[in-house]
Amino acid sequence: MERTAINPVKWSLEMGFNQGEIVSGSSRTLYCSGQTAMGPDGTPLHVDDMAGQVTLSLDNLEAILHEADMSLSNLVRLNVYTTDVDLLFTHYGLLAARLGAAQVAPTTTMLGVTRLAVAGQMVELEGTTVG
Repeated sequence: MERTAINPVKWSLEMGFNQGEIVSGSSRTLYCSGQTAMGPDGTPLHVDDMAGQVTLSLDNLEAILHEADMSLSNLVRLNVYTTDVDLLFTHYGLLAARLGAAQVAPTTTMLGVTRLAVAGQMVELEGTTVG
C-alpha cells in the first residue's frame, strides 16, 4: 500500500492533518478530511451564510479531488456534519445539484452536531473517492 498526501493549501499541515490522502493498491482511494468554508489561508468565510458555506465547502472538496486527478464523479461516500440540520435542508439543493451534475449519488450520512472545530462554521463535508 502506498499513501500520498494531497494538500492544495498548506494551512492544515500546521494543525496536523492532510486535506486528502490517496491510498493506492489495486485501485486508488482518496480519503478527504472534512471541508468547511475556509479560505486558502485558513480564514473562515461566509459566517452565518449557510448557502455560502455549502458552496465553498464543495469547492474546497473539489479542489482536493482535482489535485488527485479525480472529480465528484469518483465520490463514493459523503459525510455531512451541520450545526443546523433544518437550515441545511433549505439549502440542500445546492449540494444535490452539484452531485447531480457529476452524475453521482454517493452514500451519505448527515449528522447534526453541537459545533464544528472552527467557530462560525455550520457545515462540514467529508468525502471518500475511488478511481
